Amino acid sequence: MNERPAHRSDTRPRGRPTTILVTAATGNTGRPIVTAPAARGAEVRALTRRPDTARFPDGVEVCDSAAPDFRDVDAVVLNMAALPQAPAPFLDAAKAAGVRRVVTVSALVAADGENGAEPESGSNAAIHLGLERAVEAAVPQWTHLRPGACASNAFQGAAQLAAGDVVRGPYARANTSPIHEADIADVAVRALLDDDLLGQALSMTGPEGLNMAEQVEILGRALERPLRFEGIGPEAAKQAMLSVHAWMKEAAVDSLLSYLAHSVGHCAPVTQEVPRVLGRPAPTFAQWAEDHADAFRR
Repeated sequence: MNERPAHRSDTRPRGRPTTILVTAATGNTGRPIVTAPAARGAEVRALTRRPDTARFPDGVEVCDSAAPDFRDVDAVVLNMAALPQAPAPFLDAAKAAGVRRVVTVSALVAADGENGAEPESGSNAAIHLGLERAVEAAVPQWTHLRPGACASNAFQGAAQLAAGDVVRGPYARANTSPIHEADIADVAVRALLDDDLLGQALSMTGPEGLNMAEQVEILGRALERPLRFEGIGPEAAKQAMLSVHAWMKEAAVDSLLSYLAHSVGHCAPVTQEVPRVLGRPAPTFAQWAEDHADAFRR
């Protein structure tokens, strides 16, 4: 955990619930962040590029990401995937509207820029660290969530599994410590509605390191199917990522593939931030697979 000073005064108007704007609201991480704060009495405004087709629980207001509505917003969850350009225009508009708190969905690699040399321009570390610094300059209250690989990345293989028992991707032996998206959402709610995480940058992982082949095998056990992972070349993987994630720049994809390549043969980092903040163990990837098995059977 990294902690830096952050202004802690609370100037929310009394007599109305906290209003939270969630970017990238239809994503695998965004959806649980949308639904969790409402359970604690917050009003939630979901920002999405496709408001006409978004489906959220009753009471959640849907807003077009092309025209963010910051009226009465106290706090924002800001995900890089929601920004088609540099974060300055979005943050300037939020600041002008009186938003005081931002919870950044950053990435574990952002810590690289604090623990050594300045990251290479265009890399994922540089992109996410730049987002964090922009947030700190724009608002007085902030928390950065730095999840590692998300367990929900496994959904990228769903189409392949609909056609067979093989998932193809780069670096079968690349090691990550996948985190359940519900953990990211639960920590985000703490950062949004309480003050104890202000000024902190939280490096968050799941409880164990697993390589890609092991993750597919575990998913297979949950689905009661003999699944296997088949490696493909990095260039083919790069083109697939660019076609699926339109918001990702080529340099960021190259950086991700480089990270995976360097993780082969090394233990994935495992942190204790989720248990520390939430007071419970982080779910394993096997638990995530059981939780989401039905989504792979459709």
